[in-house]
Amino acid sequence: MRRAAVAVAAVLCAACGADPSAARPATSTSVAPALPTVPGIEAEVVRLRTDVAVGGQVHVRVTDSGNEPFTVTSVAVESPGFAPAPVTAVTAEFAPGRVIDLPTPYGEPRCSAGPAPAAARLTVARAGGAAEEVLVPLTGDALELVHSEECAVARVRAVVDVALTGLTGGAEEVTGTVVLTRHGDDDRPVSVVDVRPSVVFDVAVDGLPVELGPADDEVSADVTFTSVTCEPHVLAETKQPFVFPLSVVLGDEEPVPVRLPVDEGQQGLLWDLVDRVCAPPA
Repeated sequence: MRRAAVAVAAVLCAACGADPSAARPATSTSVAPALPTVPGIEAEVVRLRTDVAVGGQVHVRVTDSGNEPFTVTSVAVESPGFAPAPVTAVTAEFAPGRVIDLPTPYGEPRCSAGPAPAAARLTVARAGGAAEEVLVPLTGDALELVHSEECAVARVRAVVDVALTGLTGGAEEVTGTVVLTRHGDDDRPVSVVDVRPSVVFDVAVDGLPVELGPADDEVSADVTFTSVTCEPHVLAETKQPFVFPLSVVLGDEEPVPVRLPVDEGQQGLLWDLVDRVCAPPA
């Protein structure tokens, strides 16, 4: 019943796979006009459903807009709003007009800077020539969306740590505790006002809203997980079974979705619950 990790590979497409609920339409550019174009190569940053599930990555949609083929052997995103991430090795062969989406990690957000200008750093090999590194301007506003979301979470985490502790497996549920711990000098109230389930597990936090008051160092609440499906295709194809966004309010700011951290051992307890619930009758 255990599920293997989902492998994310480069996706060959012209304009497919984007999750409209995960990324806004790429109708604007986050590239400064001064950043020169690269003849024959265009790049757009998009966020697909797999990126939302995996976290920490986007896709760089590369187009051969010229008349010659080339091969991309590495890709990285460069943006003042994110720390540098390791270069990703790929093998993507382009012909004129071909479009390929390349999964590309981004670094930790730098919230004191904006995400523009952004570029894709590509290693490109052309027929009869040596490989060269090029910096291709990135169109699209997916990085702006990611930067806004990541920095909102960073503002919350600068005030409070969120932890999941004490998980215990029962016959039909797994129970534990959600703990909010204040750190730093910010004494604004912090409240968890909602929690969302995954497609595999329902989750309930007792006593919502749970508030960490200005004078509180720590507050906790009981949490209960239950299995909600035994459908084999759902269990096999789910990409984010352990993503449980907490809706967290810092002071008088808007609610921010902060993922409840579920470590590998805790994930095992939850899969064990599925095994028990979905086991055929003796």
